[in-house]
Amino acid sequence: MTPEKLQDPRTKFPKPPFKGQEQPWPGLAGKMEPRPDHGEKSYKGSGRLSGRKALITGGDSGMGRAAAIAYAREGADVAINYFPTEEPDAQEVITLIKEAGRKGVALPGDLRDEEFCRKLIADAVKELGGLDILVCNAARQQTRESILDISSEDFDATMKTNVYAVFWMIKAAVPHLQPGSSIIITTSEQAYDPSADLHDYAQTKAANMNAAKSLAKQLASQGIRVNGVAPGPIWTPLQVSGGATQEKLKKFGGDTPLGRPGQPVELAGIYVQLAANDGSFATGQIYGSGGGSGQP
Repeated sequence: MTPEKLQDPRTKFPKPPFKGQEQPWPGLAGKMEPRPDHGEKSYKGSGRLSGRKALITGGDSGMGRAAAIAYAREGADVAINYFPTEEPDAQEVITLIKEAGRKGVALPGDLRDEEFCRKLIADAVKELGGLDILVCNAARQQTRESILDISSEDFDATMKTNVYAVFWMIKAAVPHLQPGSSIIITTSEQAYDPSADLHDYAQTKAANMNAAKSLAKQLASQGIRVNGVAPGPIWTPLQVSGGATQEKLKKFGGDTPLGRPGQPVELAGIYVQLAANDGSFATGQIYGSGGGSGQP
């Protein structure tokens, strides 16, 4: 084996200032500058998830895409859910999954609809021949300076995407999960250190963190593990499609001790560890990755 060279985490990936840029919600990773790194060229698997069957929401970009690439290269078949307008990003992911020699299934749709969430689980089980990893990762984030700027429609959309959908999907998935299966919920540093301008989003991430801890206790008797991943500032389409102001975007991640935002690929290994058999004693845990910022 060729020794792997040390890499300075401060300079491994781009740091601010970034170019101002805007996209319609929910945004495309393929149109971001710089383009996020999801591990397309760098992630190398070693069979840790051989034969597993995973469904990942928000699997077209961000941490979901990084997890999908990693899972496939670790030997899993992967279904991804995404909003229909994200089809270009999604098809790139499906291609990468197939290039890894695994089955890739595209399941577009709106998670704000309860019936679709139930159908999503059923379709994933049918297409994959079962389900043993569920990653609830998709999220809606829109910056609003004041609570007075958040409409009831906005609040409802964020709650349904980030909280209701997680509840609906897990409820539908549990009857299909066998002992040894894993549920992973993407939460955020916003769960315990909320930004003033992400009032509704931060609430949902706190709910996600609590859900992981509660369900871990509830499902332990069935041998099903439930954990959360709490990223700090990560360079994803959330930021350019209304999740951050242009002023905040240009200096995004610059206030972390490492001086830059994280890239999705830097969390891929966490999603793998929480799904793999050798992580079997981890349940009810929240794994952080914040570039040096504090954790709960």
